[in-house]
Amino acid sequence: MEETFWEHLDDLRRVLIKIIVITAVCTAVAFFFKDFLFNIIFAPKNSSFISYKFLGGEDFDVFLMNTTLSGQFMTHLKVSFVTGIILSSPYIIYELFKFITPALYENEKRYSSHIIISAYAMFLAGTLVNYFLIFPLTLRFLATYEISKEVSTFLSLESYMDTLLTMSLIFGIVFEIPILSWLLAKIGLLKHGIMKKYRRHAVIIILIAAAIITPTSDIFTLSVVFLPIWLLYEISILIVKRTNG
Repeated sequence: MEETFWEHLDDLRRVLIKIIVITAVCTAVAFFFKDFLFNIIFAPKNSSFISYKFLGGEDFDVFLMNTTLSGQFMTHLKVSFVTGIILSSPYIIYELFKFITPALYENEKRYSSHIIISAYAMFLAGTLVNYFLIFPLTLRFLATYEISKEVSTFLSLESYMDTLLTMSLIFGIVFEIPILSWLLAKIGLLKHGIMKKYRRHAVIIILIAAAIITPTSDIFTLSVVFLPIWLLYEISILIVKRTNG
């Protein structure tokens, strides 16, 4: 029996309540595990961080400072909330997908589930690449760069957190390129021939994006940012070619 509009609305309300409750619980858990959480967040600012051991380089010190009265508490709340969303995101996706599933055909359900799982996995992969590779390199260069010995660098807590969260979001989105390419190819809007034809243009755009994300004259660091994005583009060409048949 088909449900009415108001019944659908009531179902949606129940789903949203469940999502809010689970997210609140995960946020509370994150809030009370403050030391564990911030040990992870602040790890890249120490020269003993695992990525620096593999990449090499001199030891360095990054000092964080709080410049507002409520800065540390508000940062704790914001990080707890973001962590709560991350922890509850599989459940959120499951509930939302279960809600829209009745309106989909069988083939649409199959494609949708594959897309959602793949997109979620790629987003997490992007954030991990940023945390272990891109952000540490960016932080080490910018935090240790100096125009004169007369100037000391003290990085604000807000600047550190905003940079980490923003770059994580950017690379999470960048890693969706193969999924987006597959979708566009599936509906006939993208051909692998076009991607191969404009490969040189894409490389230039990726180089510019890498230079903006990591503003450094160090070729190695620039390459570390450039290579993952370029590889994603090349993988996307193969995916589109296979999808085009």
